[in-house]
Amino acid sequence: MLLVEDDPGDVLMTREAFEERHVADRLHVVSDGVLAMQFLRRADSFATVPRPGLILLDLNLPRRNGLEFLAELKADQSLHSIPVVVLTSSQSEQDILRSYSLHASAFVTKPLEFERFLDAIRQIDGFFLSLAKLPN
Repeated sequence: MLLVEDDPGDVLMTREAFEERHVADRLHVVSDGVLAMQFLRRADSFATVPRPGLILLDLNLPRRNGLEFLAELKADQSLHSIPVVVLTSSQSEQDILRSYSLHASAFVTKPLEFERFLDAIRQIDGFFLSLAKLPN
């Protein structure tokens, strides 16, 4: 799994939620859309990383924001099948519509309370990593 998130606090909370479910060792983190594309294309220092089965994507990122990254990802025939869950603080209807028009698999607004945030991560993990069948 690839987490594209620039907020260290949200990264820490996401790691904690996955540690509870014993999958934290499969969580890779990059802080912006440029690094995320390098990761997915296994460029530079990412030459040996695995292809993620799921991407958790914040929209508010430096250099290349989440929507720009999502558009580039879904236009790439070798990467477009990777499911993307937009996990962001945005509640903008425009962001929701744009995310789904770019083929996001889900749009989740980050809860502000720690326990609700952990619960959201648990539910994403439970559905996408346990229940749903994802491409290899």
